[in-house]
Amino acid sequence: MILVFRKGNFMQSSNPILKDNLFSREAALTTSTDVMTFKGVVNKTFALIAICFLTSALTWGTLIGLPAEQAGLATGVLIGSAILGAIVAFVTIFKHSWSPTTAPLYAAIQGVVLGSVSLMFERQYPGIVFQAVLLTFGVLFSLLFAYRSGWIRATEKFKIGVFAATGAIAIVYIASMVLGMFGIQIPMIHTSSPVGIAFSVIVVIIASLNFILDFDRIENGVAARAPKYMEWYSGFAILITLVWLYMEILRLLGKVRDRR
Repeated sequence: MILVFRKGNFMQSSNPILKDNLFSREAALTTSTDVMTFKGVVNKTFALIAICFLTSALTWGTLIGLPAEQAGLATGVLIGSAILGAIVAFVTIFKHSWSPTTAPLYAAIQGVVLGSVSLMFERQYPGIVFQAVLLTFGVLFSLLFAYRSGWIRATEKFKIGVFAATGAIAIVYIASMVLGMFGIQIPMIHTSSPVGIAFSVIVVIIASLNFILDFDRIENGVAARAPKYMEWYSGFAILITLVWLYMEILRLLGKVRDRR
């Protein structure tokens, strides 16, 4: 992730979903009087979460009944849905006006991914999925309450810090994947060692703080009178953060279980 500075002020991230001028730009491109509202974003977000949960449950129920000799099918479903989900996500990021269609589609596909991954973790660590779900939504609602109460605000320094930390984590994960293709592993961070657990705790914290940036962008969108379809895009952005946080909490809980 590349950060751009101008005259000492934070301008924007190179990530299209994080641009500060996103909503004002969209507002300038439309003459519609039907604009986004905070309530509308909340409704769209819950709709996306419901779609994601439904397809996740259906995937779980389907894969759990597969015989052992068809285990490869589950892996194929996971890989295929992950690739398709990434494609739909990029389409949504670059074609915001399509989000009323692509955001629900992404939620449905991501549910397949989560259902597959969750089942794998549950088989290895019984009860871990329920714990991860409770913690994930606990963090979401706690931070939403704190933000709406004015206890946490997305100041410029806060944005820079979270963007930089998120970018650093992305670099570590990308490097880990690339090096893994050559049989090289970044030491300790993916293990259940104290360093590995500490790394996961840090990632969970950074993923959680990204919700504050999401809430801040939503407020900016409402103030800018962005078009109605940006409610779906905002819900899509929150869902991405939610999925990331859930996956990181699963990894953290798995590492903690391994230490027992």
